Amino acid sequence: MTPLRIGRVDYINTFPLAWSLERRLGPDALEETLGVPTALNRLLAEGALDVANVSSIAYAAHADELVLLPSVCISSDGAVDSVQLVTDVPLPAVGSVSVTAQSAASVALVRILLPGAEIRPEGEPADARLMIGDEALESAMTDATPHHDLGILWRERTGLPMVFAVWAARRDADPAALAALDRALADAVADASEHAALVAEAAAERYGFPAGFLARYFEKLRYRFGPREQEGLARYFALAAEAGIVDAAPALAFAGGAEREARA
Repeated sequence: MTPLRIGRVDYINTFPLAWSLERRLGPDALEETLGVPTALNRLLAEGALDVANVSSIAYAAHADELVLLPSVCISSDGAVDSVQLVTDVPLPAVGSVSVTAQSAASVALVRILLPGAEIRPEGEPADARLMIGDEALESAMTDATPHHDLGILWRERTGLPMVFAVWAARRDADPAALAALDRALADAVADASEHAALVAEAAAERYGFPAGFLARYFEKLRYRFGPREQEGLARYFALAAEAGIVDAAPALAFAGGAEREARA
């Protein structure tokens, strides 16, 4: 098999999988490029990586060049905790949002959920601020300003899980290597779930959050890319197309040849 050039978002939400892979396969099991979602989106689109966990909207923007690993994603069915809109202004009155430059999926979700709000660059004055990842977790613990969880807002809008990130691969990547990686990630999901307490303790030691807080956070994350997650992703793509964020809602094409049409 041809070795894969792999990218992984270096946020707490990927820690359970990384922990399991290292525990079972060794610290050098995968040679990875770590980065924020938008950086990995770019590297994958440019062909500098073969496969990466990227913003879900990045797949829609480059679906003719990419396929999805069928077993894993990062989603929530309601609260996600690590994607927050922070504001003192009631949501219906929010007219502007300053957004992080690190996540394309969450910015697109803001545009879907608040279609009338002006999107401003990070750091500019605005009615609300979008925070993601570890920074959002820290803010939720330390800032008394109202936080609105975008996973909850999406669930209220659609009744479906929100898929924030997928593992996407270049269509010319080695199929056997992709299948092996997909199996390894699926096994890591099961292993991390079986050892949830150990995962939370290890994450607490690394990131400095209380273990109980991280255990509750990991419980809210969904890593299995099941039928409801696929349905949620299809709805997200359809609404993104309606909002003009992508040209059209793509089919969900999976490594190995399976394909599902995206439907609203």
